[in-house]
Amino acid sequence: MSKKGYIYIITNYQNTTLYIGVTSNLYKRIWEHKNKVVEGFSKKYNLKKLVYYEIADDIETAINREKYLKGKSRQYKINLIESINKEWKDLYDEITDSSGLRPSE
Repeated sequence: MSKKGYIYIITNYQNTTLYIGVTSNLYKRIWEHKNKVVEGFSKKYNLKKLVYYEIADDIETAINREKYLKGKSRQYKINLIESINKEWKDLYDEITDSSGLRPSE
């Protein structure tokens, strides 16, 4: 059985910079962005707000979708975000870890 994949978009609190990523554990990966655990683009630009995500049946499909979205225009990405999150709220509190529980539960 394949592990699910997640495609996500994070931004800063001014919604000026977008980053598209892919992971097999969305909760853990967004926690890493929020806590600046990994050096890189998201840490440099203070990208901590999850504004969009999709679930794919497997990681290979997720990687292909990530590549596709990275090739799209900024406006396309904005439209995608606003199709599910018009207010650009942080969706982090709506997701769970792979066990289905928040770490504090």
